[in-house]
Amino acid sequence: MATTQHYLWAGGHFLLLVSALRYLLAYVTFKTVSSWWYRASFLGALLSYAIVCYKSLGSPQPTGAYVKKALMDENVQYLFLAFFWWSSKPVPLALVPFFIFSLFHALTFTRTTLMPRFLPPGPPASAGGPPQPHPLAKRLQSWVKANYDKAMRIVAYAELVILGRVLLGALFFRNSFVAPLVFIHFLRQRYYQSAFTRDAIAVTDARITDFVHRAGNPMIADVWQKARELFARWGAGPIQAAGAARRD
Repeated sequence: MATTQHYLWAGGHFLLLVSALRYLLAYVTFKTVSSWWYRASFLGALLSYAIVCYKSLGSPQPTGAYVKKALMDENVQYLFLAFFWWSSKPVPLALVPFFIFSLFHALTFTRTTLMPRFLPPGPPASAGGPPQPHPLAKRLQSWVKANYDKAMRIVAYAELVILGRVLLGALFFRNSFVAPLVFIHFLRQRYYQSAFTRDAIAVTDARITDFVHRAGNPMIADVWQKARELFARWGAGPIQAAGAARRD
């Protein structure tokens, strides 16, 4: 049975979905939209991720072991990132990964919690067996399973695009200089914890390197090589690899 905490968790995801959709639709159609929708999106993320972190880690404790465990938890990392975006100047692209995560969580909550309350169960698979989920719930489950990996790949590439956006934003004073530093550190964690992120970085690196070599400009090639070395040194610092966990 779903608890109040579970409904609050789902409510955060639904708030994020509705608010982010409103903000992003206005953004891509070049319409004016209040930043309230942007901050409401990340407020929903903060609510959902805070509940998950509390459930997985328990009450905060002033111990080194707790802090170390928390910092290596993927949900804590996304919680901190959501707070950073919520408290910073809006970067619309930052909503995309959170929107995708929330979409899948909201669909799963709808299938497992809401549909059984409003839709009758299907017939049992065999005589005397337990009733099956409603056909609509089964189709929804199949869609989530079939598209989850694709969505995570989109998230991985979207996060690289966000990195490019905040780097350029810092150069042209569209966002703070802190934003790329925070996001590079976040991606460093993701590289160690997510195969999707590693694949996206490897593919992007190969494509950019190939493009630079084909351009035949030694100065650009030298700048790109130095950038690759810089990122490699940053990523090679000591870090404890954590087990992959699904973003909640």
